[in-house]
Amino acid sequence: MDITVVDVPERGRFEIRDGDRVVGLASYHVDGDAMTLPHTEVDPSMGGRGLGTQLVAGVLTAARERQLHVLPYCSFIRKYLLDHPEQLDLVAEADRPTFGLAPAHS
Repeated sequence: MDITVVDVPERGRFEIRDGDRVVGLASYHVDGDAMTLPHTEVDPSMGGRGLGTQLVAGVLTAARERQLHVLPYCSFIRKYLLDHPEQLDLVAEADRPTFGLAPAHS
C-alpha cells in the first residue's frame, strides 16, 4: 500500500489515499482559528488496517501546523484524542467538556 493523507480544501476534506484511490476522508471547515471536524469515514473494505488512525493523525498534524484548535464533533476523532492525550492541547480547554474530553477530576 502507498498510503498518503492529502488536504483537498476545495472539497473541504482530507483524503487518505492508497496510490490514486481515495480510501477514506475527514471533512472539515475552518472558521478563524478553529477547525471543525464533523465526520470521518474509511472504505469498509479497507477496515482494520489503521487507516482511520493515520487519517486523523494527518488531520491533527495539519491543524497544529496551521496553529488551529479543533472542534472534534466526530466520535472517531474524539476517541483518537482520548487515546492520544498528548494531542488534547489541540482542543481549547474551554471546549473540552463539550466533547467529553475534560479531565475526570474536574
